[in-house]
Amino acid sequence: MYAIIETGGKQYKVNKGQEFMVEYLKKKEGSAFNFTHVMMASKGKKIYIGTPYIKKAKVACSVLSNEKSDKVVSFKYRRRKSSKTTKGHRQQYTRLKVNDIVLDEE
Repeated sequence: MYAIIETGGKQYKVNKGQEFMVEYLKKKEGSAFNFTHVMMASKGKKIYIGTPYIKKAKVACSVLSNEKSDKVVSFKYRRRKSSKTTKGHRQQYTRLKVNDIVLDEE
């Protein structure tokens, strides 16, 4: 059983018990979180496709940690102009674990 969810403008394919990272969510470590934007799900040989989301479907996750990626440095240098610019950025992520995929079948 798997599902395709949408969060942060991106789509992720998740399975039950899988750990994955998404863009930062303002949730504390150890808390529970449900994704309701389920675009597609599979249960056995049956496939459910949403328009754009499946109604009454959710993916139950728990927050494992909030992390930062490696620093990315942007350096601009203009020769003979005595002009240079340095900027750095660290993207924040949230590590989640999928506890259950719930499909309310009618």
